[in-house]
Amino acid sequence: MKYPKEIVLKDCTEVLIRPLAEADEPALRRFYSEIPEEDRWYMRLDVMDPAVIRGWVRDQQEVISIIALVAGEIVAHARLHTHKYGCYHHQGRLRIIVAPAYRQKRLGSWMLLDLIHLAMEKGLREIRADLVVGVEQPAIESACKLDFFKKAVLEDFVIDPRGQRHDLLIMTKQLHKDWGDF
Repeated sequence: MKYPKEIVLKDCTEVLIRPLAEADEPALRRFYSEIPEEDRWYMRLDVMDPAVIRGWVRDQQEVISIIALVAGEIVAHARLHTHKYGCYHHQGRLRIIVAPAYRQKRLGSWMLLDLIHLAMEKGLREIRADLVVGVEQPAIESACKLDFFKKAVLEDFVIDPRGQRHDLLIMTKQLHKDWGDF
């Protein structure tokens, strides 16, 4: 994968995508502080904890991160979580968060394509995304368009900030050795 990469969103916004660097730690903290609390609620880790961000910035072995920037400001962060050892070593887990002002402009799809490519480069066989039904519908639709399939639905598994239950959709994508097998 060649970085930095310049893309143009469907509203003609120019975006730069590149790997996360240690110097990005303050900007990444600022990015997450501007994500609505309700969106942060669905994340596995508390991104308001500086140790979480520091871990992502410093551990680029098991967590590969890319960021999208507009005018030098982070507007999206995507992560590929991998395992060096054990029964999950062939799998990666994805998470993408896009600033509200840049949603519905295909930035998430661009980031997802890059994570797929990075997973292929790492030799992974499968990638997984856990998505909240009724909350992350655009992400579910994007994943379906890129050949992610429903692996399981955990009914009433997630509780939102108001105490309402939602289904958790586990989607996976089988990876191939190169794009010719896509």
